[in-house]
Amino acid sequence: MPLLFAHAGVRGAPQPLRRGDFFCMVSQSDDEQQGWLLGLVLGLIVLVLALVLGLAIGRVSAEQVDLPPAPAAAVVPAPVLAAPAAAPASAAMAAQAVSDAASITAEYGVVRFYFASGDAELAAGAAEALVDVVRGARGGKKVLISGFHDDKGNAARNAELARQRALAVRDALIASGVPDSQIHLDKPARTAGTGSDAEARRVEIALQ
Repeated sequence: MPLLFAHAGVRGAPQPLRRGDFFCMVSQSDDEQQGWLLGLVLGLIVLVLALVLGLAIGRVSAEQVDLPPAPAAAVVPAPVLAAPAAAPASAAMAAQAVSDAASITAEYGVVRFYFASGDAELAAGAAEALVDVVRGARGGKKVLISGFHDDKGNAARNAELARQRALAVRDALIASGVPDSQIHLDKPARTAGTGSDAEARRVEIALQ
């Protein structure tokens, strides 16, 4: 194996290169190459990661741009609370109050006077309700008055109250110009069945 020589720094004479020095130089050269290669690999890895990250960010941005606008939130109206139903007792009391009030109806030539409970006073508008009856009486027809009462309570008192109501209607006819001779009073009749209390407190007028 040929001997390797190195120049001495003092005398200038070449010195033989020892085996350990040679291997040390080779080892240093290998380390430098490995370091360079490692740096190159790391650089490539960083470059690839940066490229992948950039592509991912660009794709997300494109998807966000292409997304349609979010629909507007639907406005749900506030629920409307229903008013509580009236108590049955209150409804019954109101219906009773209405049925107890005096009133007048005219239908198919028959005029009906409804009276308040225990009362014989005519409702307002009696003269207007009797216009057709008065016209018929002036034409020669007779006027039939029929009173009604129920069978609750004292029968004699109910019959007398029904008679007073019929007389009140007769007086209204006479006041409107109908002669007493053309007025006929029927005996008060009792009502039956499931009719309202107001039906038992009525007087009907019809032409004959």
